[in-house]
Amino acid sequence: MSKAVMMTPEQKFHNNLGLGALILATIAFFFLTSSVTGAIGFLLVFGIPFFAMNPLPGYATMQDKIGKYIFLVICTLIFIFLITPILIIIPLSFNAEPYFTFTEGMLNFEEGAYSSRWYADILRFGMTDPDGTENWWSDMWNNATWVNAARNSFFIAICATILATGFGTLAALGLSRPEMPFRAQITSLLISPMIVPLVITATGMFFFFAQKGIFPFFPESLANTYTGLVLAHATLGVPFVIITVTATLSGFDRSLIRASQGMGATGWTTFRRVIMPLITPGMISGALFAFITSFDEVVAVIFLADVDQRTIPRQMFSGLREQISPTILAVATILVLISIALLTTLELLRRRSERLRGLSPG
Repeated sequence: MSKAVMMTPEQKFHNNLGLGALILATIAFFFLTSSVTGAIGFLLVFGIPFFAMNPLPGYATMQDKIGKYIFLVICTLIFIFLITPILIIIPLSFNAEPYFTFTEGMLNFEEGAYSSRWYADILRFGMTDPDGTENWWSDMWNNATWVNAARNSFFIAICATILATGFGTLAALGLSRPEMPFRAQITSLLISPMIVPLVITATGMFFFFAQKGIFPFFPESLANTYTGLVLAHATLGVPFVIITVTATLSGFDRSLIRASQGMGATGWTTFRRVIMPLITPGMISGALFAFITSFDEVVAVIFLADVDQRTIPRQMFSGLREQISPTILAVATILVLISIALLTTLELLRRRSERLRGLSPG
């Protein structure tokens, strides 16, 4: 257990002095600009680094303290720049008016300025009779535009994740063997889909999948089919699985394999009982990355999908071009929440992997 850092009386004095200076600067900024929003932004930009700054050693000079504070201010500005566009869409998705901007009523928190109508529109848009009571669920499941897009996204992403995880894990196991020839060249080739510009990869996939008569069971072509989309998304997800599983195998003790084989275990038993439990966190992390990649992919869908295979990103892209509606913001908010849940899962898996490899205390 780490011990709390005790502040000396001199450090407490400087801390209180800095807090007072921050408050006075915020007040001065407010009187100069007459903007409450600007004052709040000023307080966030310079206040977050102030409270996030840990006490420096006693030998630290004033230049060291100022330099660290400026560094934290720059980090805060970058963080705010990255997170603000994501946070803005959440309140905008509750706008009662069909606008992509904050209305006067929203800024004043007036009653009726906020509404969940756009979340309901996710289920209703495209239905034959959205206000009807007979066969409402069937109508929604079969005809609602966003529901169909969500079904396609989850189906394609799950299938692509299964394929990417299987192929990526096998590739990582092979590349992790020291006797594997041309490991660097093969690794570069396998992870090239995440390096090459996506529009080039999607164009190549389109011309390859559009060939007729070369794919068994698909005489017409793989373009405009679910199978083609799943294969394309799996190709884009394999590099993430290879990287995460390879990172997990970097700390793997190969003497465990020799010990298992010395006790008479077969290759499959060794993999299932020895290797699999240790690389499972890396496999799950890679699978989540592959799922996110497939779920957010739009370029390959534009090239390869038919109108019946529209996914959520493709529907959002079409909505921005054809019908501007805050329903897109509601869908984006839901996707942000899903991403937060997946990233939280990844962090928990990373910590579990470190505990299994003995890199951090339990």
